[in-house]
Amino acid sequence: MLPTSSEFYRKLTLISYPLLIVYMAVIVTVLMPSEFLPIPLALTMWILPLLFPLKGIIQGNPYTHAWANFVLILYFLHGFTTLYTHWSTWYIPAIELMLVTAAFIGATFYARYKGRELGLGLKKANVSNAGKSD
Repeated sequence: MLPTSSEFYRKLTLISYPLLIVYMAVIVTVLMPSEFLPIPLALTMWILPLLFPLKGIIQGNPYTHAWANFVLILYFLHGFTTLYTHWSTWYIPAIELMLVTAAFIGATFYARYKGRELGLGLKKANVSNAGKSD
């Protein structure tokens, strides 16, 4: 059974998200440097998107946690693509995928449970008037 406390998911995000930033820097500089991109450009490409939501994640903003998942999708795609194209070093993208998955789960459920605690949410459409013309 999964925990329903927002604090558990906040901790999961606060651990996995910064680790993902550090791990991506290690991948780009040490483990799998690109033969086509200089290291400073590769670092900018792979680290900068992760830095945009970092302040809101540290502050515990549920909206930031929710939209950070859009950034994390890029790293899912990178991890799966690298896993497929560089099978001989499968463990490198596997670690990336574990960190991205942990950050994704943490951010998603933190946004959900903290949003409920704060009374935030999407307004439901009034379906009783749907289809009626004025």
